[in-house]
Formats: sequence, structure tokens, C-alpha cells
Amino acid sequence: MVISDMLRAIALSLPGTREKPHFDRAAFSVDRIYATLDSSGLSANLKFTPDEQDFKCQLAPDIFSPIDNAWGRQGWTTMSLSHASEQDVRAALAMAHAHAGKGPRGKAKPL
Repeated sequence: MVISDMLRAIALSLPGTREKPHFDRAAFSVDRIYATLDSSGLSANLKFTPDEQDFKCQLAPDIFSPIDNAWGRQGWTTMSLSHASEQDVRAALAMAHAHAGKGPRGKAKPL
């Protein structure tokens, strides 16, 4: 899948990002996981704030949808890669990556 390969390359280009297995998915993290890629390459889950999730889902409901569980209520959002452009992927990963280095209670960890 070209778009899943692109997502992987973009994620790994973001500062501090590592890839590791996470159940049946590939996870991208800095200090915390901020995105996972489905093994089929058809979707990715991204960690947004609830407000960011609401914005993305209203802006592009054909691309973004909240995960239908407690994780989704915390901001985890599914991105349909078949409908996403490179710009959509870059913007979504950048938004999720911004939270990846934060420690407990949303405070940035010292460098």
C-alpha cells in the first residue's frame, strides 16, 4: 500500500520517532505512542486531544472518525487511508506527534 508506506516514512521522519510492534499494528512513538498503522495498511489510529478530534472529524468525516470506545473518548481517532491525501497524513501525524513527548498530566518533559 503506497499510502501506508508514505505514512510510515513521514512518521519516522518526525523528531524522536521510533517504530515498534503493538499487538497487530505498527506503533509510532516518542515517549508515548501517537499513531498506529493497521497491518492491512488501510487505516491508522492517531492520538489527538478531544478538541482536535472533533475538529478533524467535522472537517473531513470521510477520513477521520472517533474510535468507538473509551480510547476514542480520550481523542484516539481512526484515519481512513484510502480517502487521505499526503497533506492529510502529514498534518494529522504532525498534530498527533506534538503530544508524543509529553509526560503525565500533559506537561512537557524536560529535554
